Amino acid sequence: MTHYDVVIVGGAMAGATLALALQQMTKGALSIAVIEAFEPNIDNHPGYDSRSIALSSGTTQLLKDVSLWSEIEPVATPIHHIHVSDRHHAGITELTSTELNIDSLGYVVELADVGRFYHQKLLATDNINFICPVTVVNIERLLASSIIHLSNGDAISTSLVVAADGAESQTCKSMQIEAQEYNFEQVAIIANVTTECHPQGKAFERFTENGPLALLPMSQGRSSLVWCVSPEEAERISSFDDKAFLAHLQIAFGWRLGAMKKAGKRAHYPLWLRHQTQHVSHRFAAIGNAAQTLHPIAGQGFNLGIRDVFSLAECISDAFRGNVDVGDYSVLSRYQQRRQSDQKQTITMTAGLISIFANNVFPMVVGRNMSLYAVDTFRSFLKPLTLRAMGRVNR
Repeated sequence: MTHYDVVIVGGAMAGATLALALQQMTKGALSIAVIEAFEPNIDNHPGYDSRSIALSSGTTQLLKDVSLWSEIEPVATPIHHIHVSDRHHAGITELTSTELNIDSLGYVVELADVGRFYHQKLLATDNINFICPVTVVNIERLLASSIIHLSNGDAISTSLVVAADGAESQTCKSMQIEAQEYNFEQVAIIANVTTECHPQGKAFERFTENGPLALLPMSQGRSSLVWCVSPEEAERISSFDDKAFLAHLQIAFGWRLGAMKKAGKRAHYPLWLRHQTQHVSHRFAAIGNAAQTLHPIAGQGFNLGIRDVFSLAECISDAFRGNVDVGDYSVLSRYQQRRQSDQKQTITMTAGLISIFANNVFPMVVGRNMSLYAVDTFRSFLKPLTLRAMGRVNR
């Protein structure tokens, strides 16, 4: 039976980043297996679908630290300007990279582009075994190791199992770790759209009576749409043809980018807050969406997950250099303690934004517009939110 120092269940963004970060931090000294259920065909991989994500400047710095950013940057679109507004109301605030004296506020990448690079890198790295397509049938935990039984009939052993298999993680469930869940009763509609005016590095977050709407700048003059609406409204919108969809989007977003010209393939998914009650157990740790899944407002979910990834990678690397068992509970406990504050604050911030900006009760509408006005007028109010949104937080 082959033994690995670390086995990562899930080969999408979080799992692949962890494997490659560990490879860099330990100079290839750890043996790593990545178990992936889907064929490495990026066009059909659910973890690398048509969505785009915003990478905070803190995330890009972490990727630079392990020599991954240089391969991703060519397919990334920088964000130089963020415009936040409330439909039908006066509150507006804006943030620019020039104001903060930085190159960019973040970057937008298409998951499919990053997925192609990551899969090529995993396959080409000597100390990483990319086992695909297989699923985990059972995990047998022993005192000094865990044995993972795979759907192809093979079994492997490891010092540490890491769950990186996304929201509703089957690996966490198999470890009997309970998740706390909250249904936002919203559905996210996603698509790439082309507008009359080039976004030119400008991102928009617009709060509407149905929920937040975000447009992120992409390559070729496109924007990535994330439109959060009620389930009933989502069902109605899904019946629209492209012309009706663009007309409806135009009304919700407005004309800051001119006319809505074209919409790509649309998809939608329900929005939940999921948070595992514990992120570590005996020879086990959870990262990324397997640890917590957030509402897409303010684009914090993936960036929070990447901070999980790098904190765990650092704890494992420190243990390796200190000749400590990488799966020892003291190592995993250190990871969980490091992450608790950031996770709690980020989850609280995103949930709080939803409760404020998805509420149409008149006092809440007045309050949030006064807040946007105050933030725009007294820029010092913006600093704590800006630092968290940019991923410049303690890990």
